[in-house]
Amino acid sequence: MKVTRGQIIARGLTNRCPNCGEHALFKEGRVFELNRHCPTCDLQLERDEGSFLGSMSLNYGVTLVVFLVPVLLLYLAGALSGLVASLIAGIGAVLVPVLFYRSSRSWWLMNYYVFLPHHLPKNQRELAPDEDANT
Repeated sequence: MKVTRGQIIARGLTNRCPNCGEHALFKEGRVFELNRHCPTCDLQLERDEGSFLGSMSLNYGVTLVVFLVPVLLLYLAGALSGLVASLIAGIGAVLVPVLFYRSSRSWWLMNYYVFLPHHLPKNQRELAPDEDANT
């Protein structure tokens, strides 16, 4: 059964494998260690050397837009003093990326497969024996 883009998005938002939907992206008992392959369907999760850079950029962008910009706006509006805004921004700049790490890795996989769903094993068609000889 093929995996739809809607299923890929739902699985990405809930930190599940984009191919089989199992909660198997991260190693058991390891908060920050992504499995190289899904233990259920064997989908390669760690695609290339440096494939983490996209999720790192996503994590940085979310931290900036969702957390640091509102702190800056509260400071500029006078709701926070400079010291309080600096403390909140400093602590949040460390904590938000740590808390969002797993989601950013899952969301990056989701983005890849939303645009290239035919790369998922479940979406690749089986070749008939006579087709295999012609390729």
